Amino acid sequence: MERMVAVFTEKNFVRSFGMKKHTQIEKITISGIVIAIYVVIMYFTQWFAFGEYQVRIATSLYALVSIYPFLIIPMGLSNLISNTIMGGLGPFDMIGGAMVGIVTSLIVYYIKILKLNDWFMVIPIILIPGLVVPIWLSYLTNIPYMVLTIGLCIGQIIPAIVGVLLVKQLKKSLIN
Repeated sequence: MERMVAVFTEKNFVRSFGMKKHTQIEKITISGIVIAIYVVIMYFTQWFAFGEYQVRIATSLYALVSIYPFLIIPMGLSNLISNTIMGGLGPFDMIGGAMVGIVTSLIVYYIKILKLNDWFMVIPIILIPGLVVPIWLSYLTNIPYMVLTIGLCIGQIIPAIVGVLLVKQLKKSLIN
């Protein structure tokens, strides 16, 4: 019984959920799980995650980079996979979406490094997809850039807030 209790000590719990260094296998496993969750969320929300007004709940997962910095590239891969399977707008959207995922995640990581309040994460989660994606989306869909920008920025507000709340809850559960 004592041995079982030792397995569930705070130190082991915190190590398992991002506060300590992870092994390469743990990083690959967590990355795979997060990619799968992102793609599944996109699949079930695709009817409002693509098009002129995009509410991509899955992009709330970008905030996880503040806890797991090794997820920067997997966030881009998540976007690439979902745009490949469900997007239908070709290579510009697939590669562009992957780059937006990486850049957004990288900025979220820098917010953590700078020790800014978690609420600052809403800025890149709203603005990077909202301002960059319309660059090629306006070309591919013949919808004016500003119309797309407004729609995408508004659509990213919910995922940005959800992302911050997710991180706050995870941090809270890691400490308690």
